[in-house]
Amino acid sequence: MGVQGLTTYVEGNRNFFQDVKFRDSRLVIDGCSLYFRLYFSHGLDQQHGGDYDAFFYLLSQFLSALAACSILPFVVLDGGMDPSDKKFSTLRQRLQSKIRDAESLSHGRHGSLLPILTREVFTQILSEKGIPFVQCPAEADWEIACLARQWNCPVLSNDSDFYIFDLPGGYLPLSFFNWTNLNGKAPHQYITARRYTTNQLCWLFGGMNRELLPLCAVLSGNDYGRPNGVDTLLALLDLAGPGGGGWKGTRKAPLSRIEGILLWLSSFTGPHEAVEEVARLMGESETDRGRRGKRIEEGKLSSQLWNGMQEYHIATQSSLSHWFSGGKVAPGNQRLEYAQVPECLFLAVAQGTLPPLVLDVVVLRRVLLIPQVENSKLASSHCSARAIRQAIYGILLQKGGLGQDTQIHGIGGSASAQHAKIPGRNVQVQDVRGQENMGQGKRGRRGHGGSQTGIGRGHDPSLPTQQGLIMPQTSNRQGTGAGALQAESSSAPNCVEEYDRLDLNLKRNQVEAYSLGTTLCPDTIGQAPLAVRLCTLLDILGVKKPYLAPIPPHLQLAVGVTCFWMKEASPPPSLPQLQALSLGIVYGELSWKNQSGVRQPKWAAEHSVWLGLNQVRLTTRKRRGMDVADAHSFSQWQACLWSTLCLNQLLMLPLPEPYTSWLFSGSLVHGLLRSLRGGRTPESFLVGGTLSQQLYCALLDAVKINNSDTPRSSSASGGRKRSGHRGRRRGGGGRGGGGRGDRGSEELNNKFALLLNE
Repeated sequence: MGVQGLTTYVEGNRNFFQDVKFRDSRLVIDGCSLYFRLYFSHGLDQQHGGDYDAFFYLLSQFLSALAACSILPFVVLDGGMDPSDKKFSTLRQRLQSKIRDAESLSHGRHGSLLPILTREVFTQILSEKGIPFVQCPAEADWEIACLARQWNCPVLSNDSDFYIFDLPGGYLPLSFFNWTNLNGKAPHQYITARRYTTNQLCWLFGGMNRELLPLCAVLSGNDYGRPNGVDTLLALLDLAGPGGGGWKGTRKAPLSRIEGILLWLSSFTGPHEAVEEVARLMGESETDRGRRGKRIEEGKLSSQLWNGMQEYHIATQSSLSHWFSGGKVAPGNQRLEYAQVPECLFLAVAQGTLPPLVLDVVVLRRVLLIPQVENSKLASSHCSARAIRQAIYGILLQKGGLGQDTQIHGIGGSASAQHAKIPGRNVQVQDVRGQENMGQGKRGRRGHGGSQTGIGRGHDPSLPTQQGLIMPQTSNRQGTGAGALQAESSSAPNCVEEYDRLDLNLKRNQVEAYSLGTTLCPDTIGQAPLAVRLCTLLDILGVKKPYLAPIPPHLQLAVGVTCFWMKEASPPPSLPQLQALSLGIVYGELSWKNQSGVRQPKWAAEHSVWLGLNQVRLTTRKRRGMDVADAHSFSQWQACLWSTLCLNQLLMLPLPEPYTSWLFSGSLVHGLLRSLRGGRTPESFLVGGTLSQQLYCALLDAVKINNSDTPRSSSASGGRKRSGHRGRRRGGGGRGGGGRGDRGSEELNNKFALLLNE
């Protein structure tokens, strides 16, 4: 939530805190506050799409510091949007602000924008490190406070609401949590920190009743806003002006609004008396104050105040306590508000194996798309991945799960007769842009699932193509070959509201959900064979399975995303961009091995390649001169990856999850692209690294061969088709050519098994 001005006021007063040597304790961590704080306070890249490898090292160091001090972390993450919509206005305002920040960063100016995959990287690292965590269905503050109260341990966060919650174990603000500088000697090391308790604040205000603090939060205004009439009340108390210097004339020094409200509340014995006084003051006629109009409805205002104060009332028992002790039931006091969500989805979100986006789609049919640094004069980077998201919506809203009934008829042959046509790429998407202008001016060891999927490396001729793809009723366009499908539905199509960037404004778009057949819905997707789920994923990406065979299993999803990006990105990606991206993935593979500390006979040469690639990374001094066209292209790739990760999780991982930390490093990829355009060849970065060379060629060949065999979207304009064709010719000029899909695949996989398996 957050209370306006409270953090500045409290943290500016040293007397509200107690110095502590923190060690040997449980610690409830506000996960979202943590990854925001870590990323923004350590100078990590924001302008070029993020440095996820650097974030991996930083978070690992943080967790190691806790372990050295015998601190047991329990991480609680915010989820999706509140079903009540009481905070939706605030969310839209923040999204609009992020669009402006992204624009500022694209011009080399200051801004604050979290890279799109940061949360995914964060939860994956927690899973790999064995750190217990949970994703709440909506905002997590209340759940965090309840758990900390039951366990009598502190909360680590940056959220000002924890200055209001009555926490016996106290609140440790991240800004005063000095984890980078451990003190003492092992095994008695500790972290110096400042601990806040409501007792200390209330004592400094003459023993004020702690139950009055929630009223202070409501009057000051939190993320839900102030109740109607409160601004008038503050004016009556002469607190509304800057500093509130004239308030009752009791002090010579100007007061902040927060301090003035606290002083006023300290004169009451409890919240009932204070609310009654508010009602009495607001019962006066507006005309008595020199204004015209009706009288304030005091009953309505009192009710709003009490409702707002309930947000800070902590339960004595926390459902998270049972969850962290091994409970199998998804935690939360809001299950009734998500009654339409299948238990399997609700549990998967809590476990972090599905993103909160799925709850937003099912409950609200609404998605807020994360802004990125890109060219604001072009369409949003998320437009390139729309077909993937439409498939996600189709699964979540499918009849038999949650969607509408449809009948499917093949046109010109069976849907399995050939590679199925994906509606999002073969039909012009109906995009109804809302007129409102929102702004003016994991699951075990994630990434190790290759051996568990049962996916063979060779082509399986019995593998079915995707069944029952549905084209929206609003479009009568027919696909360009056998297997194109048409839906007949007696009702309007399912739609999801997407909030995305249009120029520099937040716009609402109605996006249709594409159904993938009656067998793939939330209730039954676990019963679908792996082959069907895999084929569904690959068909949506427009990727043929044999072309992925030479690729290590944990990189196959990234290659599939790259194939999709090459066809759907606008403007089409250039060959140097594809080469830089592929070299970045090679670097990530080497980084993953290097951080594990394993040294093998052939590692010295590969390590030399790793060092050479890292040398072209853009330094802080060089980051200012960014090419916005390149940033836009790579942002489209990240948007495609973000959506595909969600789809893969929803389909229960038909492809192993990649090590997200090592897939993309913005400062490195942009640095590589500068070097390539300056005359260096990709091969010059890989001299001596035999396996690095083979991986690079396998990555590039898989994309080239697949895309030379798959036409670009039929929804694209003729000019875009011609441009894409020229791009493919340039791509074909590199190493490789048709027919290399299976050549040497077994040899390459065996070599990587030797080098990369611990």
